[in-house]
Amino acid sequence: MNEARPEVTLAGLQAMKAAGEKIACLTAYDASFAARLAEAGVDVVLVGDSLGMVVQGQDSTLPVSLADMIYHARAVARAAGPMLRVVDMPHASYASVEQAVANARRLVEDGGAQMVKLEGGSEMLPVIRALLAAGIPVCGHLGLLPQSVRRLGGYRVQGREPEQAARIRADAEVLAEAGIGLLVLECIPAPLAAAISRDLAVPTIGIGAGADCDGQVLVLHDLLGITPGRRPRFVRDFLAGRDSVPAALTAYVRAVKAGDFPGPEEAYA
Repeated sequence: MNEARPEVTLAGLQAMKAAGEKIACLTAYDASFAARLAEAGVDVVLVGDSLGMVVQGQDSTLPVSLADMIYHARAVARAAGPMLRVVDMPHASYASVEQAVANARRLVEDGGAQMVKLEGGSEMLPVIRALLAAGIPVCGHLGLLPQSVRRLGGYRVQGREPEQAARIRADAEVLAEAGIGLLVLECIPAPLAAAISRDLAVPTIGIGAGADCDGQVLVLHDLLGITPGRRPRFVRDFLAGRDSVPAALTAYVRAVKAGDFPGPEEAYA
């Protein structure tokens, strides 16, 4: 069944946005789970630097290295099937244009990435333009930026103040104009995410950003209810009440596609 599913491409995701079909995205860090995601019909697999917290037991994503990302990305690539493979550029791996291009090439050539994701707004334009010029597709990330959590003062909703909301909207427009292929919006008010998603031609992927984004992403371990500590408001345990991991993954994809996830209680005003 999986072999018959067409390969997911950026052009295909653009077509999904135009048709109003929701995009289902999940994180994965190894081949076994990547294969299960593909079987469940996930469109985009994100090898996230969240592995620092849910796999390595770190208290943030900051200690994750480029070598860590390449190792896990390569494992996922072996079993990802038709899913589009997006890989996070870890903290301090894109501090300069030259460093960013060199490290992104390693993620592509050694890790099997089809797109790299980096955090930040207009200040990242030189890096984004250089990556695109090198033929490496880029996914942007605005709102709550886990790699900047110390500067932000913790994991807090971003964009509630008018000035901050205006900056996020302006950054989204600038990144789209620069040529990014996807945009992750994390922990911002649902109305702000809805406005950005409506105005941009680029597909948006929300996490804690309400139901009006073009797609949704969750950390795999959060979806399965096995992440230690307090569950964030935007997380739903899809394994609860189901008898297997594949059933939970299928339920997630169906809920995203139907617009049933996230619900109002899983979004921020």
